Amino acid sequence: MSLTRKLFLVLSLFILKTSFAQKQYQRMVWHEEFNYTGLPDSNIWNYENGFIRNQESQYYTQARKENAYVHGGCLEIKAIKGDYPNKFYIKGSSDWRKKNPTANYTSASITTHHLHMWRYGKIVVRAKLPKGIGVWPAIWMLGEKGNWPFCGEIDIMELIGKEPTHIYGTAHYAADNKSGYKSSGGVISINNLSEAFHDYAIQWNKHSIKFLVDDSVYHIFKTSAAKFKGVNPFRRKFYLLLNLALGGSWGGPVGKNVLPQSFLIDYVRVYK
Repeated sequence: MSLTRKLFLVLSLFILKTSFAQKQYQRMVWHEEFNYTGLPDSNIWNYENGFIRNQESQYYTQARKENAYVHGGCLEIKAIKGDYPNKFYIKGSSDWRKKNPTANYTSASITTHHLHMWRYGKIVVRAKLPKGIGVWPAIWMLGEKGNWPFCGEIDIMELIGKEPTHIYGTAHYAADNKSGYKSSGGVISINNLSEAFHDYAIQWNKHSIKFLVDDSVYHIFKTSAAKFKGVNPFRRKFYLLLNLALGGSWGGPVGKNVLPQSFLIDYVRVYK
């Protein structure tokens, strides 16, 4: 075969492969555009409430417009400083979630749990991120069955304020080791995360989860690694969470003059 013929075949295969990749995930099957004003649509979203995880500093409020409100075509999740009563307080409790009668910070975590879930596809969230020491915004997913880590976790986007240019994408899953779980993740550096909107996404099928920012793939996780005791959580349905955490085991102390900070979400779109 001539060199010209070989080059033609290679180029043709590349074009076909590229064309096929571009045609994937073109059918939008679900979306939330935030084209209304008010609290997040209760047919789509519900709330986490209280102190939830990771020894975080914020108290998640429920249906409180100061912390989660849709306006101007975006959802604004806002973390603010100020005393707020802890409705889960129990006098004398040693549980960090219940031992303090008031919280010093409030924010919101909204979720599609019990309302909308997906298995496979491309999930895209367009957002502008907060900044400052101690902020910890996240776009992520949890499996519908089992407790963590057996349910599986897909972190589409995480940022911590002390690393203001780093976006992390990670899969967590149960494992037979000392910690009881394993993680597979990647990081990409972007300079204007709090000044501009970006598309944070995954492309998820039976075999892999690709993590993307603005359609650039920066990590690929092979889901076969997550099979544990005959179950692979990444081959089941997951629901979506959007939250702005503060401090905690990874975020670190909250800066003195950081708040208020806002996490703006333009849309959420799911493609098959």
